[in-house]
Amino acid sequence: MRITEIDTFDQAILSHLSTHGRMSITELSQKIGLSKTPCQARIKRLEANGFITGYRAILNPIKLGLDHVAFVEVKLSDTRDKALAAFNAGVMGIKEIEQCHMIAGSFDYLLKVRTQNITDYRHVMGEKISTLPHVSMTSTFVAMEAVKEGGI
Repeated sequence: MRITEIDTFDQAILSHLSTHGRMSITELSQKIGLSKTPCQARIKRLEANGFITGYRAILNPIKLGLDHVAFVEVKLSDTRDKALAAFNAGVMGIKEIEQCHMIAGSFDYLLKVRTQNITDYRHVMGEKISTLPHVSMTSTFVAMEAVKEGGI
């Protein structure tokens, strides 16, 4: 199934579930104008075809005391497949790295790192990120305010 193969009902389902994943089938079917059985069948199809990859609780990082956000540019000393795989595997083990993206540009990766404060960030940078395989250089940008996060 390709993106062009979903119809307006599928798009409505995705829209509603992306903002309220715990919505009941009854409520969802009423909102999109389908009965429960076809609505549920469409959800199962969207899950099976990878449009819906899971359901999770979205936590408020500020309430959890994790309001320090830094973006880190990372340049590697080696960008062959084996080196990239080693770096990627290392990133997966660092819970403070919220997002990691390979970048086409003057650096290789962009990380979003969330910690309680600058002291904790400094520890994560010095003891975890800087010691990842093949890291040759980093540059940090501290976020002052989140204007928009999450969603598509």
